[in-house]
Amino acid sequence: MGPAGGSGLSAPTLVLNRSWVPINTTTVRHALILVVKGAARFIQPDTYEVHDFESWLKLAPVPGQFAIRTPVFAVRLPEVIVLTDYNRLPGQRVPFSRRNLHRRDGNCCQYCGRHVRADEMTVDHVVPRSQGGKNSWENCVIACRRCNSVKGSQGLKESGLYLLREPLQPEWSPCLTTQKGLRRPSWRSFVNDRQWASGFG
Repeated sequence: MGPAGGSGLSAPTLVLNRSWVPINTTTVRHALILVVKGAARFIQPDTYEVHDFESWLKLAPVPGQFAIRTPVFAVRLPEVIVLTDYNRLPGQRVPFSRRNLHRRDGNCCQYCGRHVRADEMTVDHVVPRSQGGKNSWENCVIACRRCNSVKGSQGLKESGLYLLREPLQPEWSPCLTTQKGLRRPSWRSFVNDRQWASGFG
């Protein structure tokens, strides 16, 4: 047991393909299942040693870090795994979706900066669709109902509203789905600086 979201079976684990290229993150629970099935191995980030499940059990938990405890033993939480067979690379583009728009904009109205509750969330087209605006990262932002109503089908100039920041397509990162505050420092050995800085949250 540990801090909410940051420890235990739901904690994030970095996934490397067979060539040790970071491709995604998963949960500790799923990482354990992959290793038990032989589809992955644990990596000890400080030494780069590779472990199967049996050899991993022999490692003592890191002092001050949370571990999975049973009546018989304590299991160190894996922070990085490497897949044994999978060697493909994921698509390098972040899918354009309503959910990812909310994540990119931090659930904040991009006109007034107010945090938007779920029932107040709207997607606004900076250039209205009636004027040829497209459904794209560069033309869609999260807006509260009030700002969206003020803007209506007008452009920015006509509405008098201003964007707090330019809407851009997020850069892909293997830790894209993991909030920056939950990313493990050990991942820096595998993820380049550009990928580390990108993503949501």
